[in-house]
Amino acid sequence: MSHESYSAALRIAAKPEDVFPYLTDATLMVRWMGDWAEIDATPGGRLLVDITGVPIQGRFVVVEPPHRVVFTWGAAGSDVLPPGSTTVEITLRADGDETVLELVHRDLPAEELPKHDAGWPHFLDRLAIAAGGGDPG
Repeated sequence: MSHESYSAALRIAAKPEDVFPYLTDATLMVRWMGDWAEIDATPGGRLLVDITGVPIQGRFVVVEPPHRVVFTWGAAGSDVLPPGSTTVEITLRADGDETVLELVHRDLPAEELPKHDAGWPHFLDRLAIAAGGGDPG
């Protein structure tokens, strides 16, 4: 089975220290991604997020506020994308009063790439709105 990486970058109208909590705080995460979340943002800590009925499970690997977070990712009950089988790395870089967010999702099974290619841009746009002080709806 071939594995792929998905990557994206976007600019957010907020400083990294204002964006970072949206990646590590359950209450803030559900403002942009998921219907429910349980997060222990410490190395080895659990990441549980329900995204429109898909139970995502993983663990935090690296937590370096306010610039970098790495966590594993997979769906409970999935043979194709089991919990912890892929890795998401998000870096935040200050650019004036804004943040450049770069995301790389590694080790995705090829058949999962189209779903993530549609999902990540949708949710990252919502993150940019929420972290910038808006309401993503």
